[in-house]
Amino acid sequence: MTRALIYFHHFRLPLPYTPTLALQEKIYALQLARRKSFNHHDDLLLLLEHRPVYTPGRRQTEDSVKDERLRLTNIGADFVTATRGGLLTYHGPGQLVGYPLIDLSRFTPVMGVREYVCRLQKSIELYLHTAHGIASIPSEHTGVFLDPTTKIASIGVRVRHRLTTHGFSLNITPEPLTWFNQIVACGLDNVRATSVASVLGHSVKINDIVPLYIKAFGSTYQRELVPLDLSKDGEVEEALRKLEAEAEGAGPWHHNPTL
Repeated sequence: MTRALIYFHHFRLPLPYTPTLALQEKIYALQLARRKSFNHHDDLLLLLEHRPVYTPGRRQTEDSVKDERLRLTNIGADFVTATRGGLLTYHGPGQLVGYPLIDLSRFTPVMGVREYVCRLQKSIELYLHTAHGIASIPSEHTGVFLDPTTKIASIGVRVRHRLTTHGFSLNITPEPLTWFNQIVACGLDNVRATSVASVLGHSVKINDIVPLYIKAFGSTYQRELVPLDLSKDGEVEEALRKLEAEAEGAGPWHHNPTL
């Protein structure tokens, strides 16, 4: 297996979903173009929180979600159709979201989509176990479950030309849970969401756990992770700086939905 670096960046403020999706598409296009022209492109891991947003998957039609769109935007969340697979879910403050933007052809042998998703799930399970002693169980459903009806993390990815976008969301604080209670997340009507803090019974800060997750991610994919230097004059760095500025100017959001 190759040992190419993966550069990571942690956004400190919750990001609006639509420009973050646009950022992923921009990086994907740059990676694809540079691979074709120079065979030199960086792998990235973006770690962040989102502002409150509900996202149906790309195969859900507008007719099928229009009623939910109206209801959920009325409680203070954005509603944006994602380009990933899967069904309706929630992202928001108190949830660690990870977007690995990596080239699966850099692994030896070339990593398939199933193996990639399996390792992404294992990285979350490894973090939960090593950092907090939280055990997960196998499930027929994608994501990380603590028991058959309790889910702590979701996974939804897209892979094109062996380049990955989207990723995972892991509930850290209890804040996302009341938002999840407004929907049938991922089409699983008998499953409830939980968080790391809820399981542990004490507060957990996302800024504190990011280094621990990065360690678990690197171990699972057998790659070295290093911070991305945003002071550099590059297209990716410039795009990340622009998104950080947009997050700073976005203003407040509703902290809890109307129940």
